[in-house]
Parts: sequence; structure tokens; C-alpha cells
Amino acid sequence: MSVVRLTHFTDPHLYGDEREALRGVPTLPALKAALAQATKTSWPPDAVLVTGDLVQDDPGGYAHFREVFGALGAPVLCLPGNHDEPRAMKQALAEKPFVVGGHVDLGRWRIVLLDSCIPGAASGALSAAELERLEAALAGADGRHCLVCLHHHPVVMSSRWLDRVGLTNAAEFLHTLDGHRNVRAVVWGHVHQAYDGLRRNVRFLATPSTCAQFLPKADDFAIDQRPPAFRTLELRADGSLLTEVVWVEQNRGGSSHSAYSAA
Repeated sequence: MSVVRLTHFTDPHLYGDEREALRGVPTLPALKAALAQATKTSWPPDAVLVTGDLVQDDPGGYAHFREVFGALGAPVLCLPGNHDEPRAMKQALAEKPFVVGGHVDLGRWRIVLLDSCIPGAASGALSAAELERLEAALAGADGRHCLVCLHHHPVVMSSRWLDRVGLTNAAEFLHTLDGHRNVRAVVWGHVHQAYDGLRRNVRFLATPSTCAQFLPKADDFAIDQRPPAFRTLELRADGSLLTEVVWVEQNRGGSSHSAYSAA
């Protein structure tokens, strides 16, 4: 497997009632529109990645998630967000093609799935046990490049309100990464916007939501009018990667098309 191809979706915020909307966006139809666009672009990937907030505080939404993602014909790698209910999530997604947490090896890459959730809190943290598991996964990667995935942002987003609900022990997380030369990239959700940065030769990437977006660099909470989106990643055998964000648009006739933003 010379190239590992992933499609990254995040923050679908599903409800048990398929008609429910989040901040004006019906979440299940928006997710289906993003998936429909993704299946027209380099499909199927080697795996689908979903980085949290699968549901909006409603475990009934997992049935929709299981139905939609279970039919894609690819492994679905998941981790929880602050609006998820981890026990209900693990129970609902206990069978293939779903993987919740842990790590998965694909070709020359190891995909590490972390749980950064604090019960009852919007911000996140990696427990001592989770940091130990990260350390073990990186140390035992057996020559593979590593992609580390979590829900909460480990770097500042230059948004006063949003940076109050990020990863509260980001320094410990980054210190762990710094001890391993095989880490190539970190990806997350939670922020409902795109981000692409470089720190010590490691790519740091945030992907917009499949529903409503947050206005970048806003001091106070504000909604961006950009449409649902997802990210594609090509992980190469030499440790380099190619990635882009795909925005799902609606034309006047109601059908979807995409606008590409290099990221």
C-alpha cells in the first residue's frame, strides 16, 4: 500500500429525530450531502475517519450514524467528542466496519485515535492513561509514520471563546509528540473550521463540520456561513501527505457540487 487514502468527516451532530437542525442546519441531510459528494471523489478510501461529536447529546443519533457510515464499504475509525456519550457510542458501534479508539495500522502508517473528552465539559483533556497509551502507540509503531487524531484542538485557533474550550493539557500532549520522530500529522474536529499549520515539521490540521461552521478568529461565538465540508488525505510511504478540504455547496436547483480549498 504505497498511499493510504483517508476521508475525514467530523462533528455531524446527529439527533434521533432526522429532522432536527443545529444552528439552522438539518444535520442528517447535511451529512448525507457531504457523503454524496465524497463518494464522487476518489472513492472508496482505505478508511473513513470521524473525529467526534457524532451526535448532539442524543444517543438516538447513533442509529443514523451506523446506518449511513456502515454502508460505505470502508473501515470507519471513530473517537468521541464532547457532545457524544462514550458508552452508548461504543455499544452502538461495536461491530465492523467501526473502530472506536485504539490505533489502526494501514500500510506504512499508524492511525492513533484518542479520547480527549471530559464528562460534562466542552473543553477537553487527555487523561494520564490516554497519554500513556499515546506514548505506547508511538513507541511501538515499528517504523510506521503516525497520524494522531483527537477531538479537541491542541493549538490556539486565535479565537477567544473557542480557545477556552480546547485541549487543556495541550503542553503535555505536545511534549509526548516531541519525543517521537515518527509523528507526521495531527488532525482534529471541534472547531468547525479549517486549519493548517506546521510545528516542528508536524502538520496540524482541523477539518470543518459536516453541518454548521464557526467564524474563524472571532472573539465571541459566531456562525460562519460556509457550507458543510470534509477533508481528504493521502498518506504517502515516505511520510509526506497531501490533503485538501472539500466544501459542499448547493446550487439554485438544489443539487450539490464542491468547491475545493487547498489545505
